[in-house]
Formats: sequence, C-alpha cells, structure tokens
Amino acid sequence: MKKLYVILFFAVFVSCKETNERLNFVLEAAGNNRSELEKVLEHFCEDSLKYKAAVFLIENMPGHYSYAGDEVLDYYELGKTLFASDLSPVQQRDSLLKLSEQQFANMGSNTVQDINIIKGDYLIKNINDAFNLWQTKSWAQHLNFEQFCECLLPYKFVELQELDNWRDTLAYQFGGDLDALFYDDEHYDSPYYASKVVRQTIIKKINPLGLHLKSGYPFLSAPTMYRITYGRCSDYVNVGVATLRSLGIPVFIESTPQWGRYRAGHAWFTLLNDKGDLLPSAWDITTEPSGTLFPDKRIPKIYRSTYAINWETVEYLNEAKYKHSFNIFQKDVTDEYFATSDLSIPILKEDLNDKYVYIAVFNGHNMDWNIIDYGELNRDKAEFKKMGRNVLYIAFGYDNNGLVPITHPFILQKNGSIENIIADSTNFQKVILRRKYYSSYNVIEMQRRILNGMIQASNYSDFSSCDTIYTINDLEFPDQIELGTKKSYRYWRYMSPNGSYGSIAELRFFRNDKSEKNASGQLDGQMISSIGSNNDIVKKAFDDNWLSNFETENANGSWVGMDFGEPIIVDKVRCVPRNDDNYIHVGDEYELNYWDNTKWISTGKKVAEDNYLVYDSIPSGALLWLKNHTRGWDERVFLYRDGKQEWW
Repeated sequence: MKKLYVILFFAVFVSCKETNERLNFVLEAAGNNRSELEKVLEHFCEDSLKYKAAVFLIENMPGHYSYAGDEVLDYYELGKTLFASDLSPVQQRDSLLKLSEQQFANMGSNTVQDINIIKGDYLIKNINDAFNLWQTKSWAQHLNFEQFCECLLPYKFVELQELDNWRDTLAYQFGGDLDALFYDDEHYDSPYYASKVVRQTIIKKINPLGLHLKSGYPFLSAPTMYRITYGRCSDYVNVGVATLRSLGIPVFIESTPQWGRYRAGHAWFTLLNDKGDLLPSAWDITTEPSGTLFPDKRIPKIYRSTYAINWETVEYLNEAKYKHSFNIFQKDVTDEYFATSDLSIPILKEDLNDKYVYIAVFNGHNMDWNIIDYGELNRDKAEFKKMGRNVLYIAFGYDNNGLVPITHPFILQKNGSIENIIADSTNFQKVILRRKYYSSYNVIEMQRRILNGMIQASNYSDFSSCDTIYTINDLEFPDQIELGTKKSYRYWRYMSPNGSYGSIAELRFFRNDKSEKNASGQLDGQMISSIGSNNDIVKKAFDDNWLSNFETENANGSWVGMDFGEPIIVDKVRCVPRNDDNYIHVGDEYELNYWDNTKWISTGKKVAEDNYLVYDSIPSGALLWLKNHTRGWDERVFLYRDGKQEWW
C-alpha cells in the first residue's frame, strides 16, 4: 500500500493541472535527481517533437518503479548461471523459486520511483533510439505521435524492468533474420510480416517452454530475457514485446484480469498493424498475431498496459473511500475487440457510504467473487461501462465496513439483455450433479473415446475366443457397472473402440461378496494389455489417479485388463474415461451452496457414493456452487435447468 499512496501523493496535485504545471511538479518531486530530468529537457529544447516526447515521458514517470540497489543484479546473475547449467528447465524454475523465497525474499519490496534514479543520458539515448526506429523502419511509419508515444517511445514496457540498453541487446540477439531479408515489394513495409520473422527467430533461439505454475521473480533485464529457458505467458509476452519494440515493430501488452468462465487471467501482446487494426497474439510469442481474439472464449474485460497515467483511475483512487488496487497504467479497450454493454443495474442496498461501486465475476479459487472494474452510483443504480457479454456478474458497494453485494448475480446475455439470477425459496427442485466444473471441448472429446468400448472376458490369454459382457453405449453410466454374468473367466479386459488408442483413465473389477478384509470388493490380479504387462503405461489404468491415462500409439486394437490366475466371476466394473478429474469422485466430500440474495447458503456436506450426487429441495432458479473438499480447485457456478448443469 505504501507504493499506492506515493502515487496518490503525486496524483492529487497534478491530475487537474496544465501540462507545464504537471511537469514542474514532477521536477520538484524528483528531488536530487531533478538535474537529470532537466538535462533531458534542455538537450531537446530546440527539437519541438522530441521535446514533446521528453515531456510526455517525464510527466508520466511518477508511479513507474524499478528495483533499488544491486540485489536484483545478483539475482539476475544467478539466473544466467542456472540458464547455462545442465539442470532441466523445471529444476531451474524450482531453484530460482527457492532463491526468490529465501535469499531474495525482500527484493520485491525494495523499489524506487524512476524519477528519483533515472539518468539523463539514458533517457536521451532512449528517445533518440525510439525516434530513429519510427523514422527509418518502414513498418513503424504508419504510427501517429500518440501511438508512437505508447508503442515505441517508452524506456520501459513493464514495471520493474531493468534500466539497461535493452533495445540494443535484443535487436542484436533477435534482429539478424529481419536485417538479412531480401527486399520484396509485398513484405518490405509490413509490420505483420516483420513481426512474423522476429517471432520465428525468438522461437528458434530460445525454444519457449511454458511452465505456468508458481515461479520466482520474473527476469526483466535484457541479458536474462534472451537466455530464459522457461516461462509463463507473461514472461514470453515480455520477451516478445521487448524484442519487437527494439526493432521498431509497434506492439502493446494487453490482458484480462480474469476469463468469464475460468479462475485465472491472461496476458498477450497485440500488434498495431499498418491498416490500423489490432492483431492480438492470443497466447504469447509462440502464437501468431491475428485479427480475432479467442473467438470462443467469454471475456469480461480487456485492459491495455500503458506508459501514460490513466487520470480517471487516479481520480477514483483519490476520491474513493474504499480503494481497490486498480492499475493507473492501464486503459480499458474492451470495446475495441467485441460488442460490449454499458450497464445500469438497480441496487438492493441503500445505505452505501461511497459513490463508487464494483463489478465482479466468479473465481472459485481462494475466493468467490473477483473484482474486475469499478463504476459509479447514479441514484439507485450501479453503472458500469464496456462490459463483455455472455458473462455472469455481480455488483458490490462499500457500506463503511467493507464491500457488500448490492445486486443479484446477473447474466449479461449475448444480445445485451440482463437476466437476474434469483433463488425462489417457495419452489424447490431436485438436482442431479455429475461435475463441479464445466466440460471443455477437449474433455468431451477424450470422454467420448470410451463410447462403444467393451468389457470382454476369456479363458485364453490372447483373447482368441472371448465373450463381450458389456458395451458402453452412453456416457451416463454408474461408477460401478453391473455386468450381470454368472460365468467364470480368468482374463478380463477393457477393449477400446477403433480410433480411441485404448484411452482410459481407470479400470477396476469388483465382486459383490465383500469381506472384512476387502470391504470394497475390489479384485486384484496381474495387469495385462495389448502392449505387454506391468509397464508404466499399463499401471496408469490401475493407479487411482484420474489424471493419468492408459493410452497407446495404436489407434485400433488396444486393450488393458487383468489376469486373475484362475477363472472367477466379476460382478461389476469401473471404467473411468480420460478426463480432467472434475467429475464426481466416489469417496470425495462435497458441499453444495446456493446464492440467497447476499450470501452463500450451504446445503451441508456429503460423501459421494456414486459418480453423481443427488440433492432434494434446492431453491428453483438459484445460482449453485459445488465444492470438493477432498481434491482439486477448479470449480464454477452453475444453474440447473431442464435437468442439466448450465455453467457460468
């Protein structure tokens, strides 16, 4: 919070002043470093456009931070050593995470504002280099001055970036293929084509490996960025943006704070093409900029990272009684990508103590609702701008004690209409639940591989003569399928349908006559399969892990099963298709909650006895949330309509 209040200290004085007054205030605030900033202004005093660029950088410098001291340089040196080591990328990541949490635990809080440390010569060089790129590179000459100021001019593109000669370093490392291109009339001035060449060079040289779990401090110096062996989306976005800008290719960093139907956010880079259109990269440097951003994803908000201060956000931070940590270096560009709606939602609560209100989407991981934007109260309505459609939202307000819900959850439909989600406690319904999280296309495709799979039995090890005991014809079968046979067989198997590669997550055989020693009735034997016995792939069908899978390289004729040593009767079988482990898991403890006006109401906890859960007397129309207290974190809210879960 200390950093936030430093920003506010500047903002409260300069947000409403004329340009020269803002500039004077920043020069005063620079303290002992004022002479370095004045050196830049004096250097460009006879070049009106470069002087204007220098003023832009200096006026918007408050709030931009760098690491203080040499500790970060030690961390980067250790990173370079590890990148050059024989350790795998996963081992490098784990080592650097350990260093971040132990030896460099306080580095993140040891920061200083750029106005207090930046050197005049450094800023002068950056301004000259940026203008040289703008004026000499054919793929940058479509930019107007305002676009240039955000796409190419800034001496940094992300907070805490090292103040080094990143343009020179990265242009040298990754610009060779672009410089070596033969001139042709079709591509010579194309930002799109130039970015394609540079992307291919980066990919060829660093071979990006995505490791999206927790990592240490990001590498934000040029000598570490071009050596990085692993990274999250944001790491490879940083490499891409730094490199492309170093070569005069205009790009932005853009992000969503959270997907409309997923607990995480995402960042990418966007190319400003010479036709004026925005070409987002979708994931990171590994994906090609195109004209469409995730056409099948629900996105509530898109923000563009900027160098310039967003004075509207500053005004909010100065005036709001409850201050959410919105970034003053972001601009809402949601409506530049797809249809949005401005909302005016009647509120349920009147005794609010702030004119600002907040809009949130469901998260489900360590929190229920995640705030993504703010709006204002207008009489008895909460108003928000540029909201993405086909998303479920809820609004919050400040009542002097904290944030409280002030609207029902509501769906902003594809056509812009509003559907309030209200639990009807006078009418109840029975719900049958099979999942705690929505099914993606990949999950359904993997699950469908089990259709037409067969349980077969034989007394011949090669199944040269066998009986088909059961065929899986639909996907809603019980956890333990009744086989209904009284014949004994030594060999039992799951025979996968053609085209499915044997794909199955779990296979188990059971007998009805349970005992004290074997309360589950589970039968054990020697594992067998079409690819041999007791190898690591076969074991995956019997390891009680739904995220590991038996799967072969053979699309047809693959099977897995057990040799029981003698003929036996099998009464039941468990066949778990390949999945994401978000189906109801026998033995796990679940809790169903529903939203009742302002809070979640629990219906109690229960342990799953089958691969579905049944709840009676659930209020009709309620927003529901099924929590698994045993495993996993992927959970989404849903409605129960026409006997099915409708996910949001």
